[in-house]
Amino acid sequence: MKTRGAHHASLVVGDTERSRRFYGGLLGLEEIARPDFGIPGVWYQAGSIQIHLIQPPPEVDSGRPPEAFTVFAPHIAFEIDDCEAVADALEAEGFAVMGRGSSSGQLFARDPDGNLIEFIRPGGQLGRSLEA
Repeated sequence: MKTRGAHHASLVVGDTERSRRFYGGLLGLEEIARPDFGIPGVWYQAGSIQIHLIQPPPEVDSGRPPEAFTVFAPHIAFEIDDCEAVADALEAEGFAVMGRGSSSGQLFARDPDGNLIEFIRPGGQLGRSLEA
C-alpha cells in the first residue's frame, strides 16, 4: 500500500472565532468551505494540505496538549521563509516562541488553545531524502 500524500491535520480548539484570528488572521491561511457537521469548526488550506479545526461540545473530553514544551508532543508544521520575521510577528501578538534553532531553521509556538505549532524553513539539515 502506498498513500498519495497527506490530506489534512485536525486540531481541537475551544473557541472557533479566536482560532480564526490566529490561523486566518495571524498566519494568513485561506479559509475554505466546510460541511455542517452540527458542531463549530473551521477549515483552512495550508499549501497542499488542509487544517481542520474542530470545537467539540463541552462534555467531550478531547484530551489536552502537554503543559510543558516538548518536541515529542503531536504538532503540525508550517513552512516559512524567515524564522526571525515569524518569531517577531508571533511575539508581537503575545505568543511565546520556543525551541528556536537557527541551524535547523525551526521554531515552535502554541496556538490560543495550547496546540503545539512548528514553523520551519526547509533546507539545511532537516527533511532531506533518505535516498540521497
